[in-house]
Amino acid sequence: MDFIPGISTGNNNGEMVPEETKPAVHEPVPPGPASVIKELGQTVIPAGEPDIFCMTIIGQIEGHFVLPPHNKTTKYEHIIPQLVAAEQNKNIKGLLIILNTVGGDVEAGLAIAEMIASLSKPTVTVVIGGGHSIGVPIAVSSSYSIIAESATMTIHPIRMNGLVIGVPQTFEYMERMQERMVKFVTSHSRISEELFKDLMFKTGELNRDIGTAVGGSDAVKYGLMDEVGGIGAALARLNAMIAGGDTLIQGSVAQGGLKQ
Repeated sequence: MDFIPGISTGNNNGEMVPEETKPAVHEPVPPGPASVIKELGQTVIPAGEPDIFCMTIIGQIEGHFVLPPHNKTTKYEHIIPQLVAAEQNKNIKGLLIILNTVGGDVEAGLAIAEMIASLSKPTVTVVIGGGHSIGVPIAVSSSYSIIAESATMTIHPIRMNGLVIGVPQTFEYMERMQERMVKFVTSHSRISEELFKDLMFKTGELNRDIGTAVGGSDAVKYGLMDEVGGIGAALARLNAMIAGGDTLIQGSVAQGGLKQ
């Protein structure tokens, strides 16, 4: 009897049965959707070279101290090199920054905000869930800022963790740090310093804390954000800025906002 590939020579009863094919052990995952999910957490890789660089800032912003592994974090030492690379890449025409953060390290957040504000390319930030605490300066640091209608932004005084020495210099340091944040926010948005501080030191609004939780429409009304919208509006605005049809510059926006 001739040998046919894939067919066994027979069983005990003389019947022809298909030969079993066993998968190779420890075979590497070939390039494709499975490897992309494993390595990048994405289902597909965008085809071609997009001219818009998308960056996400989610969870808690991690600064000089490493947070517990169960915390969802954004590490500032990862964000800053990406911003530098995007600035140097000639194929990238604009940046889209998506925020859903609870805040975090003050200096790390301000560093990211200063980096975004100093980019020469058009930038648009979108707050889709929350842009709380130090996420507020990051949200307003771009050329144009958009917030989802259901999103919120918590404005409150800065806090200090770790060893606190009860001397006047400690309180002066915290006050100077807070002034840095206030000046940055008011200089990159239309909200006035007086209104921003009123929201920051308001009592009775938050449970066990001082400050205000500002919704999407209120953030626009106060002059903190520019528009209520989502990803579609952000991409349309960014494409218009890249094409030169939108000459909006954040620094040229009149200061003020809505008075309470």
